[in-house]
Amino acid sequence: MATTRTAKTTWQGSLAEGAGSVELQSSGVGTFDVSWPSRSEKANGKTSPEELIAAAHSSCFSMALSAGLSKAGTPPTTLETSAEVELTVGTGITGIKITVRGTVEGITEEQFVEAAEGAKANCPVSKALAGTTITLDAALA
Repeated sequence: MATTRTAKTTWQGSLAEGAGSVELQSSGVGTFDVSWPSRSEKANGKTSPEELIAAAHSSCFSMALSAGLSKAGTPPTTLETSAEVELTVGTGITGIKITVRGTVEGITEEQFVEAAEGAKANCPVSKALAGTTITLDAALA
């Protein structure tokens, strides 16, 4: 069964001086302001495509890792995952770093790292971002 999620952005003005907002339509959880300065410099209370990618990647990775660990008979107690998406102006997205710390009973550090590598390779967002270098820092908490 396929699902579709929708977001809509309204932009006004030039890249440098303009601004916009992105509405998360499927969930209805909010509308968030975006601008070029908030993307290429400091966030200043606004979001960016890179932050939205980081949110998508960290949540997808956590779900994939939880599924893999559960399938192996060692469901996690807690997974804390962050994703850092780097934008280099003039080049684009130049890398994503996923950091995960997990509390999982009954597995070794090596088994956890192996499961995390599997999640990195197989989560749908990782697959969608395959053209970007994705690094992983995984450890038990």
